[in-house]
Amino acid sequence: MPLVAGIDSSTQSCKVVIRDSVTGALVRQGRASHPEGTEVHPEHWWSALQEAITEAGGLEDVHAVSVGGQQHGMVCLDESGEVVRPALLWNDTRSAQDAEDLILEAGNGDATAGASYWASTTGTVPVASLTASKLRWLARNEPANAQRTAAVCLPHDWLSWRLAGHGPGSGLASLELLRTDRSDASGTGYFSASSGEYLPEVLKDTLGHVPVLPAVVGPLETAGKTPGGALIGPGAGDNAAAGLGVNAAVGDVVISIGTSGTVFAVSDVPALDASGLVAGFADATGNYLPLACTLNATRIFDATAALLGVTLTELGDLALAAPEGAEGLTLIPYFEGERTPNLPDATGSLHGITVSNYTPANMARAAIEGVLCSLADGLAALQAQGVSAQRIILVGGGAQSPAVQQIAAATFGVQVFVPKPGEYVADGAARQAAGVLTGKLPSWPLEGIDVQHPHKAGAPEFLTRYRHYAAKAAKG
Repeated sequence: MPLVAGIDSSTQSCKVVIRDSVTGALVRQGRASHPEGTEVHPEHWWSALQEAITEAGGLEDVHAVSVGGQQHGMVCLDESGEVVRPALLWNDTRSAQDAEDLILEAGNGDATAGASYWASTTGTVPVASLTASKLRWLARNEPANAQRTAAVCLPHDWLSWRLAGHGPGSGLASLELLRTDRSDASGTGYFSASSGEYLPEVLKDTLGHVPVLPAVVGPLETAGKTPGGALIGPGAGDNAAAGLGVNAAVGDVVISIGTSGTVFAVSDVPALDASGLVAGFADATGNYLPLACTLNATRIFDATAALLGVTLTELGDLALAAPEGAEGLTLIPYFEGERTPNLPDATGSLHGITVSNYTPANMARAAIEGVLCSLADGLAALQAQGVSAQRIILVGGGAQSPAVQQIAAATFGVQVFVPKPGEYVADGAARQAAGVLTGKLPSWPLEGIDVQHPHKAGAPEFLTRYRHYAAKAAKG
């Protein structure tokens, strides 16, 4: 059967999977590391991709390839196709003030009005990670580089362009062959996910001029061909690609429990959240991908396990030995501030301590319940934007704990599905490549487990209690 390749070019590494386009069976794979830092020259991504492709056995027998990549990264090219300066990645915060200024300027000094403008226009209120904020920083701090910038693209756009045989010295005409998709374009701050159009006025106000931008191709359209003749898919931002990798559809909410937490859904309506808690991204199928983030997830498990002197496995065993609700012990897990809700200076707190409930088992249970309740707040923010949550797809390192799985089912109150651990972004890119090849996304089997949830009316008591204490934390 024809083979397809999926690429995940993340902050830390590049991963390549080669799969059977019909069955989805993994044939081979490769990986290479990226350099650390929040500012990276794109050539490092290209070198890592070549290394990962080589480890995966090459692309000579591959019929289609697609790239899933880290979102928001600012890649500036001059008229010859040369990189103007190292790319600023999503996690580079030097443009934080520029994001605040964009909000104030849009509202003529009124932050509330400015946030409403951005939410209604682009679906996302500016933060430091957005490309638009970074372009404004570039124009203010490196005006010569800003003037030299003839084209702006994102990491996955640039890699797809390189896979098509373009690169430094290709010339101005090759810049017109840059391609992207709705999901990644929707994270720039100068693209409207609802209308599907770029916003040239934003580029004029940030970079100072309107550069060449990647043409936005449809979910299963071809973005080019490799020199060897393989079709290149439109690609996707990493979360949208992960959604493809776990077969998420309308009604599904993907909750990722890693160092931080991510809650995103496939929705048929765009999100327009002026509070900024929900980013109104697009997905890789023609729908929308509203997304919320929390800052505190598995680190809370790590810290609690260390405090109790147990392993993470033992932490889960302790949690399951305690009753639901940890006998009234409630942890607000804002150890490193919080993003949802937006409390950057908050700290964690422990409530309801009594002599009888202050036990290792209840502490373990409270830690896991606290993290999952925090993610439930992210889910609630999505639901306030019209998202329907019929099923939770639970992924990430923390999702592999049986205790987390069982407590998640009780917290969210809907069906929870836990896929087998995998390279979801690369797999999603490979699935898209298969769709480009055949004209239809394949229905590849996805192994995992369904977690039974208790059928109770309303929110569980421990979630209600958590929200009571979280509201107090928000008031300071």
